[in-house]
Parts: sequence; structure tokens; C-alpha cells
Amino acid sequence: MTPNRLTGRDLAGALIVVLVWGVNFVAMKFALRDFTPFQLGAARYAFAALPLVLFIRPPSVPWKWVVTYGLLQGVGQFGILFVALQVGMTAALASVLVQTQVFFTALFGFVLLHERPSRALQLGLLLAALGLSCFALNYVNPAVGAGRGTTLLGFVLTLCSATMWAMSSIVARRMQSISRDYSPVAFVVWSSTVAILPFIALSWFFDPEAARRHWLQARTSSWLAVAYLGWGATVIGYGLWTSLLKRHPANRVAPFGLGVPIVGLAAGMLILGEVITPWQWAGIALLLAALVCVMFGGRLFKSPGTQ
Repeated sequence: MTPNRLTGRDLAGALIVVLVWGVNFVAMKFALRDFTPFQLGAARYAFAALPLVLFIRPPSVPWKWVVTYGLLQGVGQFGILFVALQVGMTAALASVLVQTQVFFTALFGFVLLHERPSRALQLGLLLAALGLSCFALNYVNPAVGAGRGTTLLGFVLTLCSATMWAMSSIVARRMQSISRDYSPVAFVVWSSTVAILPFIALSWFFDPEAARRHWLQARTSSWLAVAYLGWGATVIGYGLWTSLLKRHPANRVAPFGLGVPIVGLAAGMLILGEVITPWQWAGIALLLAALVCVMFGGRLFKSPGTQ
């Protein structure tokens, strides 16, 4: 891959992705006013798959990878995240906590793929652990953490969501080593179809009958939020991001991801009026520092003789 400079069009595309993915968490909160987490999952992936699945050919990869990825990334990552947002997690904090998938991916890569962690990654893992400890202390001291829109269960579920994202990343990495010429857009569209039926089944078994009927009376704003999640965050966001990765090295594109939690924090606080406690601010600072360390720390730990 030639190290071309980012053009103005590339920068605009990267900023659009950051904004779309950052506001993504607020859209989830809006949609959950009228949909249960399982209904939202089914609707989100129905929008992501349709109508593109009618025009895009299946990806040239074994179906076991499509199904596995769809279950982990769809039902696993977002199903758990939707539940977390409903039982006690703010959009602002969710946008930060799900970024821990970077570190869970590194741990899984070490255990499953025998990837050796760099010194920058080791320092990042330490900072991330300290950051998560700050978030946990928020629940140890009820006087500080009370009434801030989060619960311990919501916090744990959000980390579980990040873990599922990391597992899906390992699947995608493994699949790419086997099938290098597949279309990423076709892959995400067809893997979206995998999540629809499991979400419908989960809704049928676990949602109250009244909730299964209520979605028919959902507000227009809730349906617009679902469309945003399916078409905007999934199809447009992923399409632009993939396009950037095809033209530029990952180390030039990945740093833009740091903007997602910043936009998510601002959107949650400004649009939803969410409040961040002192312990949570400390955790946010440490997690962002950990991400910066992982993305840029290689330059700091580079030996003097390395070019």
C-alpha cells in the first residue's frame, strides 16, 4: 500500500465517520424509548441488510465466517450493548467504554493468535486497567455515583459488549488471512442478515407481550433513529472507513477513531443532558490516554537505530 497523503476528500470522509459513529450512541438511546433491545437489534440489522442485500452478491468467503461474525458482532456486541443502555448506561460513557475492545482484541490476539504485545500496548493495557478501576470505584462510593444514569450491571454489560466486538475482530482478522479478496461491504451487509432471526427469536421469548405490540406505535423519531443505526452507522460509516483503509495504511486512518468517544461524550452531554462523575472523568482520561499510547506509542518506544 503506497503511503499517499490524505486528501481533503479523505479528511472529510474520516470526519463524517467520526461524527456518525459518535452520535450513534445517542440514536440508540432514542430508539430504546419505543423498542426493546431485541426489537432494536432486529430492526437495526433489517435496515442494514435491506435493500442492499438484493443488489450485492454474497462475499467470496466460507459461510461459517459470515455466520460467526454476524452472531458475535450483531447479536453479541450490539445485543448486549442495547441491554446495557436500557438497564443503566449513558450514551456518553458507552462511547468511551466500548473502545476497550482494542485491549480485549490484543488479549485475544495474544492467547489465540500468539501475537506478541508491544511495549506501547503493554503500557496501554496498564492505563486501561487503571481507567476501568476508576469506573468501578464510581460504584463503590454510592454517594458519588448515585443518580448519574449508570448502574454496575450496565457497566459490566458494556464491557461484555466490547469483549464481543473484540472476538468479532479476531474472526475478521482470521478470515482476512484466509480470504484476502473478499468485499468488506458485501461481508457486512450479508452478515447483518444473520443477526435478524436470532433477535426476533429473543424478542419472542423474552419480551413481554405488551412490548411486542408496542413497537407498532413507535414514534417517527424512533424509526428515524433505527434507520440511522442501520444505514448511517453501519452501511455509510463502515463503507467510508473501509474505503479509507483501502487507500491508506491503517496507522494513518486508525487515529481518527479517537474522535469517536469525544463526539460521543459531547453528544450525550449536550443532547441528552447526561452527567459525568469525577471518578468517571478520571476513567475517561486514562482510557483515552491508553488509546493514544497504543496508536502513537510505537514512535516513543522505537529504538534509536530504527528508522
